Order: sequence, then structure tokens, then C-alpha cells
Amino acid sequence: MTAFGPPRAGLPALLAQPWDVLIVGGGITGAGILLEAARRGLKALLVEQYDFAWGTSSRSSKLVHGGLRYLKEGRFALTREAVRERESLLRAAPGLVEPQSFAFGDYRGRKPGRRTFLLGLAIYDRLAGQRSRHYFSRDEFRALVPNAADEGLEGGICYQDAKTDDARLVLRVLQEAHAHGGVAVNYLGTRTLQREGGRVTGALLCDELDGQTYPVAARATISATGAWADALRTPAGARPRLRPLRGSHLVLPAWRLPLAQAVSLMHPHDGRPVFAFPWEGATLVGTTDIDHADKMNGEAAITQGELDYLLAALHYQFPSAKLCADDVIATFAGMRPVIDTGKADPSKEARDHALWLENGLLTVTGGKLTTFRVIALDALMAARPLLPGWHDSLAPLPVFDTPTPPYDRRLPPGQAQRLAGRYGEQAAALIAAAGQGELTVIPGTQTLWAQLRWAARHEAVCHLDDLLLRRTRIGILTRGNGRHLLGPVRAICQHELRWSDARWEAETAAYLALCERHYSLPCHGR
Repeated sequence: MTAFGPPRAGLPALLAQPWDVLIVGGGITGAGILLEAARRGLKALLVEQYDFAWGTSSRSSKLVHGGLRYLKEGRFALTREAVRERESLLRAAPGLVEPQSFAFGDYRGRKPGRRTFLLGLAIYDRLAGQRSRHYFSRDEFRALVPNAADEGLEGGICYQDAKTDDARLVLRVLQEAHAHGGVAVNYLGTRTLQREGGRVTGALLCDELDGQTYPVAARATISATGAWADALRTPAGARPRLRPLRGSHLVLPAWRLPLAQAVSLMHPHDGRPVFAFPWEGATLVGTTDIDHADKMNGEAAITQGELDYLLAALHYQFPSAKLCADDVIATFAGMRPVIDTGKADPSKEARDHALWLENGLLTVTGGKLTTFRVIALDALMAARPLLPGWHDSLAPLPVFDTPTPPYDRRLPPGQAQRLAGRYGEQAAALIAAAGQGELTVIPGTQTLWAQLRWAARHEAVCHLDDLLLRRTRIGILTRGNGRHLLGPVRAICQHELRWSDARWEAETAAYLALCERHYSLPCHGR
């Protein structure tokens, strides 16, 4: 049983076949397109140069939200679309996409004012087809957020959105696509696009693990490479259109900033929204929104300035907590694929998705995690001219079939639904595959040891960071990036992946070096 695609030994025969759709990029956008293409009768292949969800889709703010802040810009259609997709995901994937209440303190002199905020929430509710109480008195708000700043507090506002594990969302979508006949292969990079008469007809792919190259023919080639989309477009002479923006985040231990509600505020320096919320047994703080001036061929990392910015927001909202850099377990930073319209303030750039069909290459970029299904359907609509003879109404379908949570008396409370959300129909098999004592939670997380074994066995793990940063999130949820857990992780990897001692040592060294550079506090000068 595999979750996403074929064993690597079968790549030569697989890639020699003709395909209807070749999708380049293994984030949420590419995964969504693969699912919608496969379930609608197209022979579809997705390839990813690194690992699934390696880029933005494992380093987002983890929020499945309706874009409340876009209302003040008059972007009602974008908000309506996102709110409806949020509600659809909440219904289809309980345990993976979960409701999250947000609290916003009403302080004397702080913006936005109470009336403005409540008006926006009334519109938000109407778009979502629901109605709830939003305003709470000073004492009620202090009970909801006991560690919030007290000076000037007049009351508070609460509203509902949702959160997820973004990498696991990508993997669940890929699993569903595989069940419909879609094929996804990681560590398979695109060297060049193939053309006939100036039009794209496929790509020359390279196995990043052994260097073998494969020409692949496809009727439609779709670039879903997010912030990296211009790199595939510009060799053909297309002008760059993207403005990669970096969003950085902090992970704190839950005991250091215990929150029952998510807390949102406007940063005292520039008025941008900042949040802190409970996530996967820790507290997540984000986010920044600045131009990414570094090279695009590596991983993003938080800078000292961004760390100081987020800590300043925490000091402003939670002064009694006296939080400092030493409290940070881990950091992560991702690049947002934002369409460049030349605005001086990066935060003012629109978050709509865009599609460009240029000489047979369809580029899909921009957009939000929440609206990946809408983006996928728009992409297939735009690809119709490349697929003569294919007909489909492209009516929206539920992203997932909602499985019955598996029952096992050994599972800790809440884990049955959590596993059902993340693994769908494979949740029961994951439990059955667990070794002795592996249906226990890894301290400081909500992850079971059995999830590591399942991932190593069935989820195309090629490197240690695949397992600890994306299949599970141990690398950002535990201090030292999970260094103290590497003993039992080694036993799982060497058994399931057949790694030799030398391979394990090499993987460990590479993983710890990666975490030091990109998932820890900023190094001097970064």
C-alpha cells in the first residue's frame, strides 16, 4: 500500500507513458489540481523537485480562514469564496481542519475601533451563512484571555475561523488523488520544458536522487510552483510577474504562552495583523510580511529583524508573560506567491490567484491555502483548450469523503478523529501497523509514534527532514528540533527505510544542519 504513488523502481516505465496533464509543483495548489484532474477522468502526473509541501505549503500560518482583513479593502468576492471553502473543509475534514476561535481586545485608542470591527464581522457572518455573538465585556474577555494586557482594556471581540496542519492537508489531498488514479512523485525536478513548434508539450525531468533524466510527454503542462513560478516562465521570454513575500513565525511551548483562544492584534509598529494561537500542542506566533530579497533556490529563514518584530507584538499584547528569544522552540519562514502590482507596502498586494496560458504552458500561482479547490477548478477550466475531447462540468465536489473515525481502546482521547482527518480510510491500517507502545503521544506534540512508522513505510520519505518536518512536525514542535528523539526515530528509519548506519549518520547531520540554518533562531547577521 502506498499513499501517493509508485515505488521509485518503477519510474522509467511510468514516465515513458503519455499523460493528459503534467503538473509541476507538489504544494497545495498542485495537489488540488491533481485530485480534480484524476477524479474527472484525466491521466494526471504531479512531479515535485524537492518533497511534497516542501515550500510555502508546509510554512504557511496554518490558518484556513475567510480573509476577514480583505473586507476593509472591499474585496467581498474573495472573502465570500474563502469563507465558503473554509466551511466546506470543516465539514469534510474534521480532525484535520478544525474550528478556531479568535479573540481581539478592544482597547482605548487602538485601531480598528469597536464599531468598525463589529460591522466587518456582521458581513463576515452573512457571507458564511451564520450568526454568533461577538462582543464581550471587559471581565468576560479577561476570563477568555487571562494573560492579555489590562491597561486600557474595555472589552473584546471574538469570531470563528479555522486552522490546519498545512503539510498534512497537502498529503491528504495527494492520498485522495492517488485513490482516483493520480500519480505524484517527489524529488523529480523539471530541467527544461519540451516544445514542438514553440508550444510546450511536456518536460525533461530529472530524478534528484540518482541524476537519471526522463522526457515526459503531456497534452497539458501546468506549473503550480507558487513563488517559484517565474523561473519556469521566464526562459520563454515572459516578463516576471511575482513578488515573493516572506512570512516568518515563532513556535513557543504551550506552557510558556497558554492560550485557549487564538489572539489577534494590530502590531504597534505598523498596524499589521499579528496572531498567536494553540497549534499541535504548542503556541504559534506570526506573521511577518516583507519582500524576500534572498535567492529563490534555497529555503527561507527568519531574520533578526523579524524575530524582534514578533517579540515586540508579544510584549505589547502579553506584557506580564515577559517572553524572550530563549522561549522560542523553533522558527519557520515561507514565501508567499503574491502577484506584483507595484504597491509600496507588501501587505497591500492582493492575494487573488492568477492563471496565465503562454505558449502551451499554464501557470497557476497566488491565492490562499483555503481556496485550493477553487484554484484547481479554475486551472482545469483554463486548460480546456489543451485537452480536446475532454469534457467535464467542473462542478465543485467535496474535497474528501469523510470516513468514520477508527476505534481502538489504546488510542489517547481525540486521536481517532485526528487520525481520520489526516489519513482518511488509511487511519485504521495505520493503527494496525503500530509497533509496541507506538500508539502513545510524543511528548510536547499531538503526534503518535505510529505516525512516523506509517510515514516511513508508505509516504515516500526519502530524507530525514521529510519525516520530521512535513510527514510529522516534530522538528518544529520540540526543542532542539527533536534531537532528543532521534534514538527511537533511528530504529524506525533503519527498519522501514533500510538505512545503513552510514546513511543514518549522513541524514542526521544534514537534518540538524538544515534546522540550524532555517528552523532555529536567526544566526548572527541573518
